[in-house]
Amino acid sequence: MTLGRLILAWLPVAVLFAVVGGLGVRFYSFAQREPQESTQVEGRIWVFTKRDVLWRSAEALVATLLASLWFDSLGHGGWWLLFLLVGLLVALPGLQGSPAPLAGAWWRRERFVLALREVARYVGAGALLAWMLG
Repeated sequence: MTLGRLILAWLPVAVLFAVVGGLGVRFYSFAQREPQESTQVEGRIWVFTKRDVLWRSAEALVATLLASLWFDSLGHGGWWLLFLLVGLLVALPGLQGSPAPLAGAWWRRERFVLALREVARYVGAGALLAWMLG
């Protein structure tokens, strides 16, 4: 695997991670207040910063290196299972903890949707990497 090929595989995964990871999930039917840690731009809610984009890029680099190891030495099949399991490893810690007082259903729904988003991010990255490196 050449460095150029790794960089070309990393770029779309970094974009996928930055965009999907930065999407805000808010259920206003449960919580009628505005999110506290976001900025509003033309009516849209953006919840990622430059630091978040850099973190997501580093996360994409690790996923790309894992995919490179998988496709170059271990095989081509089962990539979806590998990335599903890695996505679950990333998402499950976000489901633990207790909700804030009076949060209830809103808190559980938001946590569940965020966990699904994390799993989908990794499976999508695995699909991109299987196509580019496989």
